[in-house]
Amino acid sequence: MSLGVLDLFSIGIGPSSSHTVGPMRAAVRFVDELAEAGQLDRVDAVRVGLFGSLGATGIGHGSDSAVLAGLSGKQPETLDPDSVGPLVAEIREKGSLRLGGRKDVPFDMASDLTLHLRESLPGHPNGMRISAEADGELIERDYYSVGGGFVVTDDELAAEKDAAEAIDAAAGGSREQRRDGDVIDFATADELLEQCRTHGLSIAELMAVNERARQSDETLRARLLEIWSVMRECVHNGCTRSETILPGGLKVRRRAPELKAKLEAADYWASGSLDALEWVNLYALAVNEENASGGRIVTAPTNGAAGIIPAVLHYMDRFVTGGGGADSEAAEASPGDDAVVTFLLTAGAIGILFKRNASISGAEVGCQGEVGSACAMAAAGLCAVLGGTPEQVENAAEIGLEHNLGLTCDPVGGLVQVPCIERNAIASVKAINAARLAMHGDGSHRVSLDQAIETMRQTGADMKSKYKETSRGGLAVNVVEC
Repeated sequence: MSLGVLDLFSIGIGPSSSHTVGPMRAAVRFVDELAEAGQLDRVDAVRVGLFGSLGATGIGHGSDSAVLAGLSGKQPETLDPDSVGPLVAEIREKGSLRLGGRKDVPFDMASDLTLHLRESLPGHPNGMRISAEADGELIERDYYSVGGGFVVTDDELAAEKDAAEAIDAAAGGSREQRRDGDVIDFATADELLEQCRTHGLSIAELMAVNERARQSDETLRARLLEIWSVMRECVHNGCTRSETILPGGLKVRRRAPELKAKLEAADYWASGSLDALEWVNLYALAVNEENASGGRIVTAPTNGAAGIIPAVLHYMDRFVTGGGGADSEAAEASPGDDAVVTFLLTAGAIGILFKRNASISGAEVGCQGEVGSACAMAAAGLCAVLGGTPEQVENAAEIGLEHNLGLTCDPVGGLVQVPCIERNAIASVKAINAARLAMHGDGSHRVSLDQAIETMRQTGADMKSKYKETSRGGLAVNVVEC
């Protein structure tokens, strides 16, 4: 397998994995390539062009600031979100940036960073071109931010396609079944279920086998629990912010702090009742308000859908396994930790299917690829913790996706706020219901997850570009911005 579970869950900043985290990583990669080639200290000038969806909604998504941070050597995993604004202001004031943190080069925000609103690069709707002049030599690279913070070049896109075709060809014949330290291959949900049956493993156990090719069990567990810790911190931050209005000009009100106060005052804590869903709404709103304000976030599998998996995980922790939720001061090795690891490994396996067979990029297939995939992943993870069989888990994921098919990506003002924040809350509740529905069955169902994923891919291909993160259709043109 080319992807691991930690590829689907990475720590970054808001508001977008494809429009903020991806461009920052592309810029860092460009600088690293210059340094490796011994060209960094010879650079006299650098320019950036954002194309397609990056050009159309880049300002609202912070793509311009993210690129400047990346060129300055900042990594999304370790960057202090509050440092971005001052960094950009300094570059604007000085008319220069420190490339890779070590070489000052002139940089004019007006002429050296261009948003191509109606022009796209051929490989993907989220394209960017970075160039540098080094002693008169032009060095130019094209990068594509393909969703979830993943960045690829033209050559890597072609290689990925060739690899996918090879897997498809092999799927029709006999697939070697391997374990005991080797990766257990699967390219579809049907193959995943077959491998689970063959080896007598749950989906989470199978993913743990595959992860051993990358790291030890101890390291994997520690990193997954670190992801959970960042999710908890994100919820806490979103519930305690003093700012009442989100940045960006839409004047969207923060609701999480007020909602948390109301829930605590009313003592909403009836495990197993619908009161639990009030807390789920809170968790999702808190995460996505943090994302909208550029806070620290976990791509899960994207930033636009980053609230769904944390919200369902918090529901599980508070109302299923008894961990206590976002405000718990329980010991680090609480009984809920095993459930968190099972949840994330299971959700990661489902996310890999989306990344492999369709897309998690709103610019490529609409919001069904972001919220739809996150809803399916969360439903699968919760179903596994509830004791579901691999077949029931697959059913839960299918339900979660099927009822998000056709969802457009039409952010008002190019901001990840309307309808994105509420959409995460709705999908979180939907994921919980999908898991519960699947648990009432035996895993057999009429529509398979593979069929639903293929339908999502086809629907995305048919969807007009104005509904795919360009802010040129849907709510983005029917809602007055001011």
